[in-house]
Amino acid sequence: MSNFIKSYQANVGLNHVPAYQVSGQPFASGSIDATSGTAVRIQFPYVTRWVQVINHTTTELTCSFSEAGLTGNNHFKIHGVHSGGSKEGGYPQVYELKVSEMWFTGSADFDVVAGLTSIPASRTTTDDGPSWSGSAGVG
Repeated sequence: MSNFIKSYQANVGLNHVPAYQVSGQPFASGSIDATSGTAVRIQFPYVTRWVQVINHTTTELTCSFSEAGLTGNNHFKIHGVHSGGSKEGGYPQVYELKVSEMWFTGSADFDVVAGLTSIPASRTTTDDGPSWSGSAGVG
């Protein structure tokens, strides 16, 4: 049985349920400026369990999971916290997503906070690139 991998030697993958059942390893990047005309790429060292994006300006922040999604139609917008875009004046919602990077443009001051799993970021790579690039809905 030379092909058999012992469970304690097996690498974790995207469907490794225990990686999502425990609290995530903290990740935070703050005071990010995405107004230079060039998209800002935030790379996570491990696959995320959840992500929260906090926009501190009144300018819309455009977010996507690939560079192609940002330039195409596969993105979403987050309004500034003080512009009525968040629920009852609080912080924006937490997105339970497994991604390895996000792309941004538009705001001069935003934060990205995430809980990371123990799954290597390379597990979300497709033939078209990292973080589900080329997948439907991602771009």
